[in-house]
Amino acid sequence: MKSLPDRTAAGLMLAALAALWVLPAQAVQVVRVGAAHFPPYTIRPENGADTGLLPELVEALNHSQSDYRFELVPTSIPRRFGDFKEGRTDMAIFENPDWGWKDIPHTTVDMGLEDAEIFVAQKEPGRQQNYFADLKGKRLALYSGYHYEFANFNADPKYLAETYNATLTYSHDSNLLMVLRGRADIALVTRSYLFDYLLRNEKVRDELLVSQRIDQIYHHYAILSPKAPITGEAFGKLLQGLRDNGQMLKIFDPYKIAVVPVPRP
Repeated sequence: MKSLPDRTAAGLMLAALAALWVLPAQAVQVVRVGAAHFPPYTIRPENGADTGLLPELVEALNHSQSDYRFELVPTSIPRRFGDFKEGRTDMAIFENPDWGWKDIPHTTVDMGLEDAEIFVAQKEPGRQQNYFADLKGKRLALYSGYHYEFANFNADPKYLAETYNATLTYSHDSNLLMVLRGRADIALVTRSYLFDYLLRNEKVRDELLVSQRIDQIYHHYAILSPKAPITGEAFGKLLQGLRDNGQMLKIFDPYKIAVVPVPRP
């Protein structure tokens, strides 16, 4: 029969082993990532469908390490700022500091990803690239909440409607259909979305004139809250790991989103 000291020592050892077994699970930090409908990056997250590039990126981040668990929190383009400021989300991804974040405390992480906003019109006899040079007098179809460079990043719907004769929707598909049906002269869409749209709608490929003019290059950043459980430096290292193992290229290259060099710290 074991003496009391022996039983005590054995009990302490078991407790220590149990603590070691439990600690890794307790140490996982949950990082809440805002998911706003922004195809092809995020597609209707409020419906619970894990489709789009953001869910793919989050899955890759979660599989690449065990210190953090990234979780998607549905939000919207207009609501994402309030959710971030009020602590419902820790991070916004595929953002740019110029898109309304300047007065909100945050840390910025360069994601090393580039997309573009381009102009699309209906093909007509004699219509050439110079059609896109001047937007005056043309009916524009824009995505509500987006910040466009031609409008000095002013996303106010009233300003866009009055200054640029713009109709604003929450669907790139709707905007392209407006162009195809003659209800708008020009739609602005992201290059990645247009590429995906034409793959899904090959019959209209020859009906659309795509601009060589680019409204803006989307250089994507992650916006982190000062209270986020992960630092900008740590998140940057996780992204670099995905770049090094080829996951970033695998996720984004099919959509013609450029994976570009990021200066190492």
